[in-house]
Amino acid sequence: MKTVIHLLTPFVIAAAVCFAQNNSYQYKRMGNENDFQSRPEFGLALMGGGTDLDEAFRWLCNKGAGGDFLILRARGSDDYNPYVNGLCNANSVATLIIPNREAAQRPEVAEIIRKAEVVFIAGGDQANYTRNWKGTKVEEALNAGIAAGKPMGGTSAGLAVLGEYLYSAEGDKPDDADLASAQVLADPFIPRVALRRDFLHIELLKNSLTDTHFAKRDRMGRTLGFLARIVSDGWSSNPNAIAVDEKNAVLVEASGEARVVGSGKGAYFLSVHTVPEICQPESPLTFRDVLVYRAPPGSQFNLKQWKGIGGSAYSLSVISGKIRSTQANGEAY
Repeated sequence: MKTVIHLLTPFVIAAAVCFAQNNSYQYKRMGNENDFQSRPEFGLALMGGGTDLDEAFRWLCNKGAGGDFLILRARGSDDYNPYVNGLCNANSVATLIIPNREAAQRPEVAEIIRKAEVVFIAGGDQANYTRNWKGTKVEEALNAGIAAGKPMGGTSAGLAVLGEYLYSAEGDKPDDADLASAQVLADPFIPRVALRRDFLHIELLKNSLTDTHFAKRDRMGRTLGFLARIVSDGWSSNPNAIAVDEKNAVLVEASGEARVVGSGKGAYFLSVHTVPEICQPESPLTFRDVLVYRAPPGSQFNLKQWKGIGGSAYSLSVISGKIRSTQANGEAY
């Protein structure tokens, strides 16, 4: 296999010049220069970040049935190309870097996405995805692929933008530390709690928030705060959350059946059935009886039935900004 920098004709020269002048898109492709149309099978690879999982990428590649595998980024390099190419029997593996709204509106960029059999959204800063891709031809092309039943995956920020509801991080400044659970529980309305919805339209993730690096970065409290805001803001009376820990992935079939792989603490499936008692600016959150299903590696969960096998169920409440758990050890995780 050889590495080529490949841009759709007749845009090769124009696109290269455009990149040099105004930091437009980059497209770097490894493998066959010609597109190959396979018959992909729908599936979702929900990766929690940290170390990439070979098993999850192989599973996603198999869903592509030998077609073209595309990695999307807003910043960074094409370092995923050789890694994925080494795991997959794909016609090609390519990275498309879309750094701004101008690039996201270019028709040749959307066409690259439409021709891919598998799309994987890399990590980084999800604010770059929502701020620069929402309402553009890139968003249209992504949703067209989803509607056509093509498989999709994402890790870290790339997973954070897959749910109907998402923490966009658009309220963050470049030097901000990670938004901490304690900050959100103390006041769910601080400016950094920037929530969005309806970026991607994935039926199995409808009415769900997706979160990442979950137990590793102690994000349970902030996810509870996000769910409380979703209810308080009138978006949903019973939202769910799918939160995946580092070094883990949830591999979802078209049927809604999913299995958890990896070496972290697994995945957490939260569901809301009550209205927050106190969810208002400058006040600690009070929000009771959120149901949690912890799914460790090797367990299964059905997104349509919202039931799991091989894990454990418990509930969490937030009282004046403090989490209370029904687990015997009193822990949130």
